[in-house]
Amino acid sequence: METGGAVVTAASIKDQVSAEEWAVRVDLAAAYNLAVAMRMTDHIYTHISARVPGDEPHFLINAYGLTFDEITASNLVKVNIDGEILLDRTGLGINPAGFVIHSAIHRARHDAACVMHTHTAAGIAVSAQQTGLLMISQHAMRFHRRLAYHDYEGVALDMDEQQRLVADLGPHNAMILRNHGLLACGASVPDAFDAMFYLERACQAQVAALAGGLPLVVPPEAVAEKVGRQFDKLDRPSRHKHWPPLLRMLEGIRPAYKQ
Repeated sequence: METGGAVVTAASIKDQVSAEEWAVRVDLAAAYNLAVAMRMTDHIYTHISARVPGDEPHFLINAYGLTFDEITASNLVKVNIDGEILLDRTGLGINPAGFVIHSAIHRARHDAACVMHTHTAAGIAVSAQQTGLLMISQHAMRFHRRLAYHDYEGVALDMDEQQRLVADLGPHNAMILRNHGLLACGASVPDAFDAMFYLERACQAQVAALAGGLPLVVPPEAVAEKVGRQFDKLDRPSRHKHWPPLLRMLEGIRPAYKQ
């Protein structure tokens, strides 16, 4: 492994994995690098994981010791659901806290092909507000009655927290971890990233609105639910159109992600 510029490189493993796994690796590495571009990182902490296609319960996650702008398709670590490392070209292993959170959801939610967890300033701020996410923006209303909450129990190192985490998430694809941060999951890497992007923007809008100190306009409950249903539609064009332009953006700023 060599360190050069902003990327820790490893020899490509494209010929060592299935075409399906490689495609997921490229998308997952893209998500890590997009998180950098959109300022959703916390040094070497927080994680984005993705299930490896196939019958085995394996998933991919970042090596513990790389910043998100160093993540490439080849240096992602493959582990099984019990935490055994199956492929790690970096030799760095994985963050135990990340494994506790992500393996819990991958084990319980087979529809959650990707799980993204962040510690952003806005996400942490809203996670510490007693009201939780307020339905004061279109971004927030997307999550109306579609957002879970999990109380803080300390750094996520205790395996018995997994069942409470999963129970709190329930059928939802977004969750606020109280006093901690945000979590989103989806049927694909693009779906999970899309959910996280808008949950983050909703939190940013809330922090800014509350900082203004003026009374807030809160739309009626029926309107908030209407917005939630509109975003639920699987055939909405934006669900499939947002990812390609993001990848084109990465080509101009971080092309090494797909190595």
